[in-house]
Amino acid sequence: MNKIFILFSLCIFLFFSCSSGKIVPVENFQYTDNDFVSNQLKEINFGIETSPIKSLWRIDLLKNQLNFETLENNVIEDFQKSYKLCEEAVINKFEECIKNKDYVKALQILYSLENIEYDISILSESKNTLEKNIQSFISINEANDAKDMKSFINGTVTVWVDLGIRVNKGLGYADHVIGSGFFIDKDGYIITNYHVISSEVDPTYEGFSRVYVKLAEDTETRIPAKVVGWDSLLDLALLKVEVNAPYSFTLGASEQWNIGDRIYAIGSPVGLDSTLTSGIVSAIDRDLFSVGSVIQIDAAVNAGNSGGPIIDNNGNVQAIVFAGVQGFQGLNFAIPVEYLKNNLPFLYSGGERKHGWIGAFGKTIKADEFENPAGVQIYYVMPGSAAAKSGVKVGDIITSVNGKKISSLKDFQNVLIQILPDSIISLTLWQKNISTNEMQENMQERKVAVYFDERPKNPGFEFYKNDLEQNAFLPLFGMKLVSVSDKGKKHFIIEEVLKGSIADESGFSVHDPVKIMAVDFSANDDIIYVQLFTKKRKNGYFEVSIALGAGLDRSNFF
Repeated sequence: MNKIFILFSLCIFLFFSCSSGKIVPVENFQYTDNDFVSNQLKEINFGIETSPIKSLWRIDLLKNQLNFETLENNVIEDFQKSYKLCEEAVINKFEECIKNKDYVKALQILYSLENIEYDISILSESKNTLEKNIQSFISINEANDAKDMKSFINGTVTVWVDLGIRVNKGLGYADHVIGSGFFIDKDGYIITNYHVISSEVDPTYEGFSRVYVKLAEDTETRIPAKVVGWDSLLDLALLKVEVNAPYSFTLGASEQWNIGDRIYAIGSPVGLDSTLTSGIVSAIDRDLFSVGSVIQIDAAVNAGNSGGPIIDNNGNVQAIVFAGVQGFQGLNFAIPVEYLKNNLPFLYSGGERKHGWIGAFGKTIKADEFENPAGVQIYYVMPGSAAAKSGVKVGDIITSVNGKKISSLKDFQNVLIQILPDSIISLTLWQKNISTNEMQENMQERKVAVYFDERPKNPGFEFYKNDLEQNAFLPLFGMKLVSVSDKGKKHFIIEEVLKGSIADESGFSVHDPVKIMAVDFSANDDIIYVQLFTKKRKNGYFEVSIALGAGLDRSNFF
């Protein structure tokens, strides 16, 4: 009883003590421009050693945002010192690339410096010199006198990947992968598909793997081969063997092809080396790659043809076989040779060829009556991405990259393929005009420098992870959602449906109500699955539960 009385008395004492005390006003924290700049400089300085190009981009962005008249002298001095440190770090990296003869990376650094208006004329090597060094480094046969099919066949190889012994039900079997390839250099450089030799370079593969090639003239001898460079996104790989090529192919131009043109495929279907088949170009610009489009062909190709050349009547390589759809006769695909030509400098440099992105989603837009130019219109920008930090906004139209004019998503991707990540690119943006009354001179065209970051394995997963769930539905499914419920209740109204999107093809319309019931991802985070409850206008507003799936790595994620 005494304990209860003491506790009660203590509570009364504390109550009156608090109520009789003075209320202390809370002062608002004053966060000045000087504080902002100082904090930004600390972050930038911290990253100079590990990411000098990104640090230079960040401080250049900061420079364009500041009003130096409002800053204290010591802050301005710190800014100037940090800017100089960033420049010196990038120049040192450039000189190191020159010393190591990494001309590809050195050239990318020059482009990056140009895009923030740095005077590159003071550097030790010019752009022209570096470009010539790259071309001389890649000693490709630009002309070949041979025009007979026998020579063309002799320029191909069977790629044989020995995977050791596979045990099945207690019995051991010889395990191997068979593909095709072709010489592009008399010194023994060979092109094939990445998926044929992936066990050689995939860090997740834990088994035995050895790659060999067999010449068309000598199918009994297995010649050891080395993987020089590879690109998993474009499914290309460069091999090297210590033999002189019997014949090296000239690389043509698939852009000169039209639907119906005659083509020839050379390879080793199911191990049958030196097989020649013919057909036609069935279609172009099939959207099967996350960084580009491919060609559809009807020439007979099978397992083992992967990596073999598609040639014209003159023996010029116009494409590289990479896939066929089993069970569907004549439905096969090839990689345009332009992707190989653009990628060769990186493959010859060695190692994995990685691609970049800016963290946005867009589609091709054609020129229209409102005087909008053709290009790539931005529909979504991921929060915190390089695009967002650079001021790229929804509705902007990208009309050029690094001074190269683009008029479609395909053009855009073709330029990006030629740029290494960890670079600074220059985008020309046009603010879309939606009013017929607005005059041309009121339109805003501007250039922005954007950091070209390394492309994640599944960009769509990054959209979902770094933004509100409802916002991520626009790039993932093509539906713009607006919340109509309290926090925690996932009730939305569709405000916009993108033409040709998953939402469009699934019959959704503007103003349809949507409730997100469940969201799940595949084991590799490369596919998103959602369950929605809706009343679609096109279904007479009957209540229905619908499941949707979407890939998280697509060509309009860039």
